Amino acid sequence: MRTVTKSGETEAVVVGCSLNGLGVARSLVRAGINVTAVGTRYTGAALWSRHASAHLIRGFTGEPFIEDMIELGKTFTRRPILFLTLEECVHPVSEGRERLSKWFRIRLPDDHSVKILSDKSKFHEFASGHGFPVPRSVVLETENDLEKLSQLQFPCVLKPDDKRKVLVGSVDRAVLASSLVDAQEQARSTLTAGIKVIAQEWIEGPDSNIYFTLFYRGASGRNVSAFTGRKLLSYPRQVGSTAVCVGAPEVRRMLEPMTMDFAERAGFEGMGSMEYKWDENYKKFMMIEPTVGRTDWQEEIATLCGTNIPAAAFRHEVGLPPARDDAEVTGVAWRASIADRVPRHLRTGPMRVFDGYFRWDDPLPALQHYCLVNPIRHILKRWKSKTGFDPSGDSPGRKVAG
Repeated sequence: MRTVTKSGETEAVVVGCSLNGLGVARSLVRAGINVTAVGTRYTGAALWSRHASAHLIRGFTGEPFIEDMIELGKTFTRRPILFLTLEECVHPVSEGRERLSKWFRIRLPDDHSVKILSDKSKFHEFASGHGFPVPRSVVLETENDLEKLSQLQFPCVLKPDDKRKVLVGSVDRAVLASSLVDAQEQARSTLTAGIKVIAQEWIEGPDSNIYFTLFYRGASGRNVSAFTGRKLLSYPRQVGSTAVCVGAPEVRRMLEPMTMDFAERAGFEGMGSMEYKWDENYKKFMMIEPTVGRTDWQEEIATLCGTNIPAAAFRHEVGLPPARDDAEVTGVAWRASIADRVPRHLRTGPMRVFDGYFRWDDPLPALQHYCLVNPIRHILKRWKSKTGFDPSGDSPGRKVAG
């Protein structure tokens, strides 16, 4: 593992060292850009990459995060480009951008837009108000709003309005409710915790009906780079994160203009994405939710297919001319874990599958993840189930994803 070193060249700082951060670091290094990966514990996969310098901070939220990032920024001779890969970092950076921009180059929408687009209920109101296709939804703020659920057809999916509640373990990311009674019970438990809920009619169809457009918009809303892909599997199934994905050039001309139109209306600058699902009933794509101010979990699939969005963002921010994208690569899949497999019925020909953690020229992240972290988690989980005691702790500082 490398230690932090600085040069006179502009560098990139990647905040968050999970699989997302690892993919971004590898994408930047692929373009010859020096990378410092910032995490909270050495269990973060990107901190084990031979390509990135490692730097630890106390946490990803609050004043300690801002203070530690400023101290890191002072060690560079030129302001590095800041790449965020974690949801919990976006709001602190947005709110503290005046202090941080002295030490880092930051590209985000204004703070008001960040808050609107990060809130699922406000995003739905904004999207529907501007005529974008979104599933029929209702927002529940108190138990008195549970009667609104009768306006929906079932099944429906229930989500907390603010994803940060998921990250601290307060609630589930999404819950699929099969009936009105089921939805009311699920929503009541979340509302009791003081968390608003958005309930959306479920769009029938497999995980492979989910698509996404990843993008970077620069100064004055300039469209710098974009890529459209398709999920083949999610984990947990139907309501989880991407487990396997591929490029989707067949729908690029349809989804990218819609995404950029949305971004323009929202005053969007910086890194982001939009997730869609194909609705068989209405024969159209529905907007599900955006990602704001950070890279997406499956960001590396774009680079593997020839569109290196992080590198394009870096070149834009340092004033270099755009680099020509690599030739479009087909027959490539990205997977989040060795346990994930491309469904046979979705293979259209020979396919090269890239494991998110393992590369022959950079094996340590995979060895650390598969041989060290996961076995330890399994042991701790079994210990907890037998004793009721959680030796890993519950505080944010004990999380192993950073």
